[in-house]
Amino acid sequence: MSSTYIHGERPTYLLVDGENIDATLGMNVLGHRPNPDERPRWDRISEFARELWGQSVTKLFFLNASSGQMPMPFVQALLAMDYRPIPLSGENHEKVVDMGIQRTLDAIRDRDADVLLASHDGDFIPQIEALLDGTRKVGLLCFREFVNAQMAQLEDKGLTFYDLEDAVGAFNTPLPRVRIIPISEFNPERFI
Repeated sequence: MSSTYIHGERPTYLLVDGENIDATLGMNVLGHRPNPDERPRWDRISEFARELWGQSVTKLFFLNASSGQMPMPFVQALLAMDYRPIPLSGENHEKVVDMGIQRTLDAIRDRDADVLLASHDGDFIPQIEALLDGTRKVGLLCFREFVNAQMAQLEDKGLTFYDLEDAVGAFNTPLPRVRIIPISEFNPERFI
């Protein structure tokens, strides 16, 4: 299992806020609920995480299971890709996925580890800011143009942003995004 690592090797924790990624993709990028072929390729995301810092990766995928149901085909696919699904439940008003990720980020603070969070949510700002202590690498996997504005300000403190489409290559086809493109990253082939 790739989430195990040799004693003394620094691991990377990949925490995925699947609901947030799916909602941002659907509402903000596509304008409709993503079809299966429009969703991120989670295997590419885990491979990116492993190659980014050359470390073993513990892959945690947080799911809201408050309805009492789990999307078993998706859970099985995650397990096959060596993700650890974390189905959480609570009251209707509780943001169980956010609470679970917040608690996990707090627990990682006591470990010698690096962190990649896949989300756009500002609910993690205190935990991410606490991790930016100069002793670890911390990254956000996202669509940069939809990141919470206060989270974006953490770039000055060391948070690194990795675009899910461009840097990670998580999609099979180009997404219909309109955003500012640094000229150094501009590829006209994408538009012609």
